[in-house]
Amino acid sequence: MTTRYADFYRQSIDQPEAFWAEQARLIDWQTPPAQICDYSNPPFARWYAGGTTNLCHNAVDRHLADRADQPALVAISTETDSERSYSFAELHAEVQRMAAVLLALGVTKGDRVLIYMPMVAEAAFAMLACTRIGALHSVVFGGFASGSLASRIEDAEPVAVVSADAGSRGGKVVPYKPLLDEAIAQSRHKPQAVLMVNRGMAPMPLHPGRDHDWAALRAQHLDATVPCEWVDATHPSYTLYTSGTTGKPKGVQRDTGGYAVALAASMQHIFDAKPGDTYFATSDIGWVVGHSYIVYGPLIAGMTTIMYEGLPIRPDAGVWWSIVEKYRVTHMFSAPTAVRVLKKQDASWLRKYDVSSLKALWLAGEPLDEPTAQWISDALQVPIIDNYWQTETGWPILTLANGVEPQTTRFGSPGKAMYGYAVKLIDESTGEELTGAHQKGVVAIEGPLPPGCMQTVWRDDQRFVNTYWKSIPGKLIYSTFDWGIRDADGYHFILGRTDDVINVAGHRLGTREIEESIASHPNIAEVAVVGVADALKGQVAMAFAVARDASGLGDPAARLKLEGEVMQRVDQQLGAVARPSRVHFVTVLPKTRSGKLLRRALQAVAERRDPGDLTTMEDPAALQQVRELVGQGG
Repeated sequence: MTTRYADFYRQSIDQPEAFWAEQARLIDWQTPPAQICDYSNPPFARWYAGGTTNLCHNAVDRHLADRADQPALVAISTETDSERSYSFAELHAEVQRMAAVLLALGVTKGDRVLIYMPMVAEAAFAMLACTRIGALHSVVFGGFASGSLASRIEDAEPVAVVSADAGSRGGKVVPYKPLLDEAIAQSRHKPQAVLMVNRGMAPMPLHPGRDHDWAALRAQHLDATVPCEWVDATHPSYTLYTSGTTGKPKGVQRDTGGYAVALAASMQHIFDAKPGDTYFATSDIGWVVGHSYIVYGPLIAGMTTIMYEGLPIRPDAGVWWSIVEKYRVTHMFSAPTAVRVLKKQDASWLRKYDVSSLKALWLAGEPLDEPTAQWISDALQVPIIDNYWQTETGWPILTLANGVEPQTTRFGSPGKAMYGYAVKLIDESTGEELTGAHQKGVVAIEGPLPPGCMQTVWRDDQRFVNTYWKSIPGKLIYSTFDWGIRDADGYHFILGRTDDVINVAGHRLGTREIEESIASHPNIAEVAVVGVADALKGQVAMAFAVARDASGLGDPAARLKLEGEVMQRVDQQLGAVARPSRVHFVTVLPKTRSGKLLRRALQAVAERRDPGDLTTMEDPAALQQVRELVGQGG
């Protein structure tokens, strides 16, 4: 008999101890937990206290009995034209070699290891090796600027750094060693060891006494046997710094047992995944999706996971679908931004390959607009499932749990509240819960947060409380800092950040709502709306849009015509008060490497202010176009 998701969800909220005790059976424990949830010191939740387990054991070792020869990790690079598949047995051996090397370099339980790597197999070996020996990894996106890297080294205080000579993007080599050396020079904390993977792509001078060559040390530990360090469920597994932070970096600290259970449960209930299935997440290990759904989640589920280095359109726009065909990918996870890139390409690439193995395509990272969702749905003919979550939560807050009960996607909505998350919509001024349909409020979560969510901010409990739990008056409740509404069937719709609200002549407008309206124009591929200071109205909305067909937009008359059509559409859908003051047409929007729009930077440039730290930006030239447009008013 099929379980109704509504009942499943209700049990998780009304009987959390029994619910999460049942989910804990999805992983291996060396010692069963003594207590399911200790919430005696809100808002700090201690899940599965007293239980001992190991993340690497659950991802690798426990599969050796049944699937030692099954592919576990497939590393594909269209930057270096290379592919390498590792079975669970081979992955087990490589992780033990890496663990032995880290131990030889002085890393012990509780120490931090900073990983600054491209999307290569050794990055996954390093992450798994850290959790194997009870060390904490802190992955920093490869190619981050020296200043940002230095601040993370200072905060994490790693004993060792694992890096590579270079990464590559779009055929352009990005040398890492000079960036890393400069970061260490800037940092007050000096790691005692640096382990370098030489890909033969850039010079890699080794600092005597500190730097070590991975290949040389690996050769000394080919037959290494390193047992798993059984750690308490509450032992931290890693820290991950949230992108876009200013000032002191904010390290999201994750536990071990709760995270393992949350991922194992999500693979079953959300992704309906089975051992032997193949998971292809197009993200990067520098982001939370890479941690949860490239490395740990799929491996815990006994799946084959694909690590991909490269772009979605290189060597051509069919490259991802060729991978789906070749490896019979069953589960694919990407970002709306990537789909919008593909939307600009010839649709024939999607028909060239057999993608019938796909059960669904999951998307996250940015709100998924309805036209983009409809386009990829029509092209792939598989369910398109949006989901909404954060670095802080580690796994989806809102999506569809099709492994519990098959449900229908509603384009524009990331879905329903996931089990364990007591999601509320809160009136920001009164703190009262909004229970009616289509009432706009702050998306918030009552404590305790479910397993897998952040324990705290690394070494800063007060910051954890102040940042996340004190923004709603009179309530100790976790704020996502996003606006949302919920329809009568429980589907949520995210309307944008609470700090992305603009006030136009006393009218409060969500930039997300204006973006949705503009994106509904057939010739708009992508759009970002920001609030810009205005002497008369306080703020006005300003839009920056990428046209699907930009041919002819070099003609000012054609630009004005399209701008007028867009404004008319906003007038009709939202009213004249929401009409942007200008719609500027650009060839590319400024984004981080994970695909998040840099709205803050756009706003700063539009207001002729310093856009601040742009180290996470994918294409530094993107803002120059905005500067020129705003400067000349065209």
